[in-house]
Amino acid sequence: MNTDKRGVLYIVGTPIGNLKDITLRAIETLQNVDIILAEDTRQTLKLLNHLNISKQLISYHRHNEEAKVQMVVELLDAGKNIALVSDAGMPIISDPGQGLVRYLVENNYKIEVVPGVTALITAIVKSGMDSTRFSFEGFLSVSKKQRIKRLNELKDDIRTMIFYEAPHKILYTLKDMYETFGQRDICICRELTKIHEEYRHTTFKDAIKDIEENGIKGEIVLIVEGRNELELEEKRKEELGKIDPVNLVKEYMGSGIEKKEAIKRVAKELGVNKNEVYKKCLEL
Repeated sequence: MNTDKRGVLYIVGTPIGNLKDITLRAIETLQNVDIILAEDTRQTLKLLNHLNISKQLISYHRHNEEAKVQMVVELLDAGKNIALVSDAGMPIISDPGQGLVRYLVENNYKIEVVPGVTALITAIVKSGMDSTRFSFEGFLSVSKKQRIKRLNELKDDIRTMIFYEAPHKILYTLKDMYETFGQRDICICRELTKIHEEYRHTTFKDAIKDIEENGIKGEIVLIVEGRNELELEEKRKEELGKIDPVNLVKEYMGSGIEKKEAIKRVAKELGVNKNEVYKKCLEL
C-alpha cells in the first residue's frame, strides 16, 4: 500500500496483436488509474474503446520523453495514479519509458508492473530454436556502419539472438548478417498473435532471395542461431597456433614477470604443454 500521498506509476503490458491476450489485472488497472501515458494515443484509444474504458490520454514517445518526465513527476506528486503503455507488449522493452522509470526508482516513487505478453518471448517459444540461453538485441542501428560494428561484436556469440525489425529494413539487416555471420539457420516471425501470423524457418541466403522476389509485410521478430561452439573452438585453436610463444614470454618478462612464471602463463593461455614452451625459450 502506498504510504505517501504521491501517485503510483503502473507499467502495463498490452496485447501484441490479439486483443484477447490482455489480462484481467491490466483491464482493472486501466479502469482505475487517472491518466494513461501512451506511445501512440490513437493506437491505445482502439484498445480502450474495445474495453469500454474512457481515460485521459497523454502522448509519451521517444521524441518527447525527456521533456515530459518532469510533467509526469508533477502529476504523481499531485496524487495522480498513472499507467504507462506502449503500442503493443510490455513498455520499455525497445519502447519509451526507461528514463522515467530510472528517475522514479532513484527518487523512491512507487512503481508497479502489470505483466503482459512480450513479442520476443512469444517468438522464441514457438520458433523451436534453442531457448536455453539467448540474447535480446532489440532494433539494430539504422546506420550501416553502426549496424556492422554491432554485428561484428556478436558474430562469435554462441547464444541464440533475438532482434526486432521493420519490414522495410529487414532486407538490409539480413544482408549485413549474412556478410558478417556467414550462413546460419534463422526464424522470421511476423504478425505475432494476429490472423496472418507466420514463422519462416529458413537461412540468411534463402530469406534474402525470397524477400527480394516476394517482399514481406508486418512487424518482425528475427531469431538467429548462435555461433557453432565446435567451429568457434577450431577458430580459437587456429588463432592460437599463429602466436609465437617465445615473443609472448618476452612480453611478459618485459613487464617484470619472471621467466618461469611467464612460461607458465603462456602455456596456459595457448593450451600447450609447459615443457614445450620452456624448450623454445631456453635462449632467453
